[in-house]
Amino acid sequence: MVVQRLMPTDEGQDLIDLTREIADKELLPKAASYEREERFPREVFTALGQAGLLGLPFPEEYGGGAQPYEVYLQVLEEIGARWAAVAVGVSVHALTLGIASTFTTEQQREAWLPDMLGGTQLGAYCLSEPHAGSDPAAMIARATKDGDEYVANGAKAWITHGGHADYYITMLRTSDDGGRGITCFNVPAGTPGLTSDKPEDKMGLMSSTTTTMRFDGARIPESQRIGEEGQGLPIALAGLDSGRLGIAACAVGLAQGALDNAVAYAKERTAFGRKIIDHQGLGFLLADMEAAVSSARAAYLHAARLKDAGKPFSKEASVAKLICTDNAMRVTTDAVQVLGGAGYTKDFPVERFMREAKVMQIFEGTNQIQRLVISRHLAK
Repeated sequence: MVVQRLMPTDEGQDLIDLTREIADKELLPKAASYEREERFPREVFTALGQAGLLGLPFPEEYGGGAQPYEVYLQVLEEIGARWAAVAVGVSVHALTLGIASTFTTEQQREAWLPDMLGGTQLGAYCLSEPHAGSDPAAMIARATKDGDEYVANGAKAWITHGGHADYYITMLRTSDDGGRGITCFNVPAGTPGLTSDKPEDKMGLMSSTTTTMRFDGARIPESQRIGEEGQGLPIALAGLDSGRLGIAACAVGLAQGALDNAVAYAKERTAFGRKIIDHQGLGFLLADMEAAVSSARAAYLHAARLKDAGKPFSKEASVAKLICTDNAMRVTTDAVQVLGGAGYTKDFPVERFMREAKVMQIFEGTNQIQRLVISRHLAK
């Protein structure tokens, strides 16, 4: 069904209409085959960039859309309702853009942002390590200063777009001073000594490549450093607040897609002489699914509006990520139940939606970490 939205401006509504048109024509017809073939849809990101949809909340002077997060996230949700892997990719790319547009020098912004915002270059975000996911301060991958360069060694795990990205926003240890010893870099693809492992064999988001990236004597010019030495962890954590909102919107889009498929099936399938949606037991299940999707959408929009108003939104971002992804897991599971045996087959997309929903509870901070963040805010 078409989601009823209250957009803040006419331009925002125009962007939603444009996104729906592109998503229905360019994304939806490809999603199932690309997921089945584990094929990375680089041309889709290029098309979204050419349409101006990759840089919506970023500065207009560098090619961005200067749109509020409230608009950007609803565009992201519309993408997620058609193809979750692409929506996640857009969110990760936006995470890198948030860092590149906020913590850089004017010279760096002028050099980097036009191609990043226009979709010519696709970004990846390198924070987690095999032993340091929820605890990034424990990272050991290191960059050692050597003249006007840094020499990087170590590995970064679970990297979305790994091996396909054009640049990697990377956190590396530059001193042994715990969380204050981490520095942020923009590492171009093709840097000698930077390689990607074989993609992970995942249960969902098959068209979204996830790899370990390895640094083996990779030399990074000092001009590619973002911020000062030791500022990397605050930069990373600031980006994660916005990234969590992106994943929340992706999860709501995925849940909306599952609900739409379940409702369509329930209107066609009959049992005991009636459409199954007319049976109260199943009708109430669908009603609960609708309530879950609608309340999740309200959660991420509340956090987005706080961000747009310049108010603190870290706690609300964690609340949104927690609610939206937990609800997506429940809604996609219920969608499989609505379809019964058919839902357990690959003849219908809801089994894929259910597999894709699981990781939403894990990346950009597990939902256990979100609860920790929220409880610490409450304790202040």
